[in-house]
Amino acid sequence: MSQNQVIVLQAGYSYKDANEANAMRANCSCTLISCRDGTNIIVDTLTAWDGDQLKSLLAAQGLQPADINVVVCTHGHSDHIGCNYLFQEARLHIVGSCASNRDLYFEHAGALDAHGEVLVEETPGHTLSCVSVIVHNTKLNGTVGICGDLFERREDIDDAQIWKAAGSEDEKRQAQERHRLAELCEHIVPGHGQMFALNAELRRKLRTCVELRTT
Repeated sequence: MSQNQVIVLQAGYSYKDANEANAMRANCSCTLISCRDGTNIIVDTLTAWDGDQLKSLLAAQGLQPADINVVVCTHGHSDHIGCNYLFQEARLHIVGSCASNRDLYFEHAGALDAHGEVLVEETPGHTLSCVSVIVHNTKLNGTVGICGDLFERREDIDDAQIWKAAGSEDEKRQAQERHRLAELCEHIVPGHGQMFALNAELRRKLRTCVELRTT
């Protein structure tokens, strides 16, 4: 394999529940990174009730949970960490800014792959410990940002109330990180929507959002 492959196993969603007042239904985007050095990374693992579904999604890619080498959860909310228990053979679990292996907790530094092309970066905002996974040299011919709830979905670039209503512990920092990732990446995998491509107009809107918050 000459390039890294980013596969969205299941696109996330979030919407108000029609039958329950003040309630939502939500699940995260779950993404597989097949690195060109053979490392398999899963980013965000759905809810605790999705174990069979996630095993089926992996099987469709010819994989079992034991084939996953690294687990990254962009933050610690329950719809992003629920099936971490499937991946007990993984050498590394990262949840937000916390890295562990079994009962050993430590500070992770460096790339997740041997070529230095898959990186974890802090992207605080939705929570202060949020991270994103940045994948360079992909089959999409550009850099992909797997961003968790830094972006809810593509539409929140046009309507900032979408990401703000989803919760933000630091709206100013989140707006800055959204703009930074948009300048760095060609594609974004958001926390609760389909992967989308960036263009000059979307980057302009994100830049304007930052400028408005600093004036």
